[in-house]
This record gives sequence, C-alpha cells and structure tokens, in this order.
Amino acid sequence: MAVSGVAATSTAASATSRASIANNFDTFLLLLTTQLKNQNPLDPLDTNQFTQQLVQFAGVEQQIRSNESLEALVNLNKTSQLSTAMNYVGATVTAEGATSALKSGVATWYVTAPRPASATINVSDASGNVVFTHDTTLEAGTNGFSWDGKMTNGQTAPEGQYTIRINAKDASGQGVKISTQFSGVVDAVDLSGSEPLLMVGTALLSLDKVKAVQKPTATN
Repeated sequence: MAVSGVAATSTAASATSRASIANNFDTFLLLLTTQLKNQNPLDPLDTNQFTQQLVQFAGVEQQIRSNESLEALVNLNKTSQLSTAMNYVGATVTAEGATSALKSGVATWYVTAPRPASATINVSDASGNVVFTHDTTLEAGTNGFSWDGKMTNGQTAPEGQYTIRINAKDASGQGVKISTQFSGVVDAVDLSGSEPLLMVGTALLSLDKVKAVQKPTATN
C-alpha cells in the first residue's frame, strides 16, 4: 500500500499551544505560592481576593486538561480516518465528478438522467481539447459509459485525466440535466493535508465524496 506525505504542522502547533498554557500555569502557581509565603501575618491576603485567585488557578488547570483531552480526541479521529482510508487502496471507487483517469486502456463514468434522452458525450483531455465524441441514448436512471482511449482520429490517447461533457435532450427536444460520476482504482492515500485524501490517478478525493466501493476480486 502506498502512502504519500506526512502532516505534522497541526500537531506541532497544538503542542506549542499546550506548552504555552502550561508555562503560564506554572508561573501563576509560583506567584500565588510566593504571595502566600511572603504575606504580612498582621495583614493577611483578603479572603475574596484569594478566592478569586484560586478560581483563576482552577480555570487554568481545567484549560490544560481540556486541551489535552481535545487533542487526544483529534488524534484518535485522525487515526480512525487513516485506517479507513488505507482500506480503500486497491479498491475501485465511484465518486461525484466528470473527470476520470484513463488507465490500462479504460476510463469509466456513470451518468444519471431523470428521464430518457438522446445524448452526445464529448471526452476532453486535460487541456480541454475534445478527443472523442459519442452519440448514445440514455435510459432514465444511471447509465454506465466506458471509453477505451481510442480517439476520433484513430490514435490511442495517452493515460491521464479525461473529462466528459454531455448534451442531452428528451423526445420533445427539451434539454435534460445530466449528473455524472466517475470510477477508478485508489492507488494511494495522500496525508499532506489536514485529512486523508484518496488518490485516483492524479485526482484527490475526500472520503465523504465516495459513493460506492468495490473491492478487487480475490484470486487463488
């Protein structure tokens, strides 16, 4: 399983913040105990003032504990997200979007039509150039569309990212809005940001964008 990048910025910032609070807490405690040791027996510290200082003391201590608990929960959530993301590596995922990776001679999309329609599907490369056009009929619901990389000029397109754009009309000639999803194999997990991202070709997907997962078939 491939993993790229390691994010340490948020952890370092959290540790610095906690250390700052802890230093303030130690300073506050030192000042309070010094004040108690050096108070005039004939003129002791005012009870109300001392109570307020104790409240501040408790508040700083509680803030330190709360920050430590919050950081523990954040780290636990990150660990859980990473574990979940790693389970996707090698699996075929379907997600919202019109851009899919042409890999090993195939790029796959799913297009959903609210009603039957005639459609023209244009496949464009990363530069926006239309390399393939396909006329088809869409049924109401989800329709699969796979492209083998053969371009209109008869040549084979290089592997990479390709985007489809669909112009669809129903039987009465009215335009039909089509939603698109793409499908591809998760190659790796990117950990360079604040959350794990699935790498499908050169595309990056957050876990909440995944609509379906298909594990590779086990072979004996």
